[in-house]
Amino acid sequence: MKNSASETSFYVESDEEDAEREIQNEGNDSDYSIDSNENHPQRKPSSYSMQWPQSYRQSIDLYGSVPSPSIGFLGTPSLSRLGSSFVSSTLIRRQHTAEKLPPVKKPLLQPEADEKQRRSSHGLLPPLVSRKSSIRKEKDASKVCHEIEFAGQCTFGQAVLNGINALCGVGILSIPYAVREGGWVGIGILLMFAVFSFYTGLLLRYCLDSEPGLETYPDIGQAAFGTTGRIAISIILYSELYACCIEYIILESDNLSSLFPDAHLSLGGIELNAHILFALFATLAILPTVWLRDLRILSYISAGGVIASIVVVLCLFWVGLLDNVAIPSQRSTLNLATLPVAMGLYGYCYSGHAVFPNLYTAMANRNQFPAVLLTCFVICTAMYVGVAVVGYLMFGDGTLSQYTLNMPQSLVATKIAMWTTVVNPFTKYPLNMAPVALCMEELIPSNDRKFYVYSILIRTALVFSTLLVGLLIPFFGLVMSLIGSLLTMFVTLIIPCACFLSIWRGRVSRLQVAFCITIMTVGIAASVIGSYSAISEIIESLRG
Repeated sequence: MKNSASETSFYVESDEEDAEREIQNEGNDSDYSIDSNENHPQRKPSSYSMQWPQSYRQSIDLYGSVPSPSIGFLGTPSLSRLGSSFVSSTLIRRQHTAEKLPPVKKPLLQPEADEKQRRSSHGLLPPLVSRKSSIRKEKDASKVCHEIEFAGQCTFGQAVLNGINALCGVGILSIPYAVREGGWVGIGILLMFAVFSFYTGLLLRYCLDSEPGLETYPDIGQAAFGTTGRIAISIILYSELYACCIEYIILESDNLSSLFPDAHLSLGGIELNAHILFALFATLAILPTVWLRDLRILSYISAGGVIASIVVVLCLFWVGLLDNVAIPSQRSTLNLATLPVAMGLYGYCYSGHAVFPNLYTAMANRNQFPAVLLTCFVICTAMYVGVAVVGYLMFGDGTLSQYTLNMPQSLVATKIAMWTTVVNPFTKYPLNMAPVALCMEELIPSNDRKFYVYSILIRTALVFSTLLVGLLIPFFGLVMSLIGSLLTMFVTLIIPCACFLSIWRGRVSRLQVAFCITIMTVGIAASVIGSYSAISEIIESLRG
């Protein structure tokens, strides 16, 4: 795809400008420090970025980014100080990392007045691309998505929106169902996971700060456990993204068949009911978006994920509080038999850790990261608890896996909630699938003339495989519980603690070690018990 004249002038620099800036950079390293009072040398090319998966940083930047202007009320100094003071009282000891903080990646443009003007006027432009990246893009356009690089210019408000977009997804639809499975006591597990996940998010930050060159979650795995750790963590992360795409197919099928229950189609004697028909239609509609090589436009649209989550929450509150819709039903305080399923659902709600390292390295002021993380978790947890209480009070033990399916179809608020739920995955799905496809495409020789053909085949096979799994296991809540137990517990609780203890071994207090071991024990127990319960429920549902 050819860039416009303005885009070309924005991304590509002349040889003379490159040489001049290299000379200036040699004697002006202080312009690129994390804080105004800290000087760090220029980060050298890291061996971490040369190993599989090389595309992780760029693809997750697209998946987890919300390109938006600064949000002033979210970046007030008082809030930043609150986050910093809160973190200073936690178990993390800053003196361990005070001398280890790596430098922020140098921006492509000098931080002069003209750069400030560009930042303010180009806040909605695509991410900066280095000159070498642009040249490689011209030589090998088939790998354009590998060359996208986000400079460290993300403001506090943008980072908060990015974090909320990563944390608050379709999991919010199943929160009332989780309360049904675990009872009111289960909300305590949600709050516990919120505290543990916030803490492990901070641990990822300190793992990144342990040495220069660490930028992504797989990098942390490699620093902690070598190449084996990098590959294992990458597989878990990609499996989680792939499984989320399966959830989107089931979500589309459930909501569209609820809107049009009488839809059906006969093909050669084969009867397709509403669930199968809409799952197939949704897959065919999503497929062309997965073929796209440049997903930056979709990453802009996916920023609406935050708005979509707020809309479906407001619709629930509207129906329950203003329309006074409540279905008489029993409500349980504790359901021990199905509590493990609820644990998996609660764990899924905090599955944003794959994005946190990218979020941290993209920030202009990385010292604000704890405050960003605290703000995201407080907002998302408040939404989760509100939906859990209102949804379960409304529908009780009759709550379905998506509360939109319980809402009366005749109400306008219901239709708004359901159509918002239907439209949102059309941008989320390709952004989730892109990292998986790109990591597989890295295995194709770069000089292969059939790269495009192989790429289309890989992406098509991935999409239709999610359709197949979604049709074979069409249980939204149980699949989400399995993902939360089997994958999210590792990504969110177990791996961050294990990597932190490995990287900082011998330099952490006994209290830190004890807290990390406690989180890992809870994560492992929840993973084993939750996975077993979810699989058992799925098998029982298939037999029924």
